[in-house]
Amino acid sequence: MGEEQLVKSRQRVADHGEVFTPRWLVDDMLSLVAAETERIDSRFLEPACGSGNFLVPVLESKLAAVHTRHGRSDFEKRHYALFALMCIYGIELLADNAAECRDNLQGTFARYLKLGQGDEWTRAASVVLEANIIQGDALAMTAATGEPIVFPEWGYLGKGKFQRRDFLFDNLTQRASASEGLFTHFEEHEIFTPVRTYPAMTVKDLAA
Repeated sequence: MGEEQLVKSRQRVADHGEVFTPRWLVDDMLSLVAAETERIDSRFLEPACGSGNFLVPVLESKLAAVHTRHGRSDFEKRHYALFALMCIYGIELLADNAAECRDNLQGTFARYLKLGQGDEWTRAASVVLEANIIQGDALAMTAATGEPIVFPEWGYLGKGKFQRRDFLFDNLTQRASASEGLFTHFEEHEIFTPVRTYPAMTVKDLAA
């Protein structure tokens, strides 16, 4: 196995401070939150996600939990694997890194479910990753377009149905500081209301 690449170019280091975290350090850091990485429904946000050095191992851990708990049912295994992917979020300043992060996460998901390129589940995963991995500035809380960052809250309702509600990132950070996590439940009359709520959807709906 070749040496791990931690720098793409000196210019990128000078312009953006871009240095990737080595896998051994990622593993050491994630071991501190192992109980959370092994929860299928725990949500992880990496505000400078690069090509997915942190997020891919988190997904791998979640998929191992899916296999342990739902591996005997292909239906449940597939739906919970997609839900595990739905619980991973990233923000990345550079477009090529954001695209690479999506590709790496999708590849991990596809290998676990043994999916083909045009598979319905592959298309559904692409939709999820386009929404969850954002090119933008985490400090300014803006996407590359200059618009405020919006993240979806995904829920698995069971029986093959998913729920999506979109929230402004700046609202989510307020929720996180006021509660136990980014998407901790609040009553509808609370200030933290979604900017959009979608009807319940299936994988087929997502992939359409």
